[in-house]
Amino acid sequence: MIDVRKFDSLGRFRNDWLNARHHFSFGGYHDPRRMGWGSIRVWNDDEIAPQSGFDPHPHADMEIITYVRDGAITHKDSLGNMGRTAAGDVQVMSAGTGIVHAEYNLESELTRLYQIWILPEKRGMAPSWDAAQFPKGDRSGRFAVLASGFDDDGDVPRIQTPSRVLGATLAAGETVTYDTDPARHQYLGVARGKVTVNGITLGPRDAAAITAETSLTITGDDEAEVVLVDAP
Repeated sequence: MIDVRKFDSLGRFRNDWLNARHHFSFGGYHDPRRMGWGSIRVWNDDEIAPQSGFDPHPHADMEIITYVRDGAITHKDSLGNMGRTAAGDVQVMSAGTGIVHAEYNLESELTRLYQIWILPEKRGMAPSWDAAQFPKGDRSGRFAVLASGFDDDGDVPRIQTPSRVLGATLAAGETVTYDTDPARHQYLGVARGKVTVNGITLGPRDAAAITAETSLTITGDDEAEVVLVDAP
């Protein structure tokens, strides 16, 4: 089952520095049909104006993954962590028992990112933050694991959930496959370009909620970049 989520159908929020689209109910946007997908609770498509951002605010018991598509985001938190995550790279925050953080676009250009929240396997874990670089050339024509809760996924940022976040870049006509467990939930976001997934076309910034599939075959209709979350 592949349920296409067209970009124009997403929830919306806009102020003088943030232009956000919500794939699931979030903040002032509520759609009882879109409360999450499996353990995936939030998927926000954010555009953050230069020299602006999210002032310090708290979280608890949530795995928060930020995938930067353009520009960069600078993170500060109550654990003393600070880091700048640039386009193509990932930062991961396990909110656990509680953490306060701020996220700023300190660049001179617009920052575009996905912010993804996944429910943790256990509540009350120790909070943490991590980030890693993932050069787009290293995932050309293949999926690279960007964050994972599985030990056998290697040295990538860890999340406290049996889930993984993957990214791939595709040339026009190039195909990548991903074997799936039909009992799990996948959510695919098209960060740029146009792709065909198991015969279904997704345009720029569209998404697909997927379950009960045994594999995904994703072809770039033009040059494309995709992010996939595989979760319980």
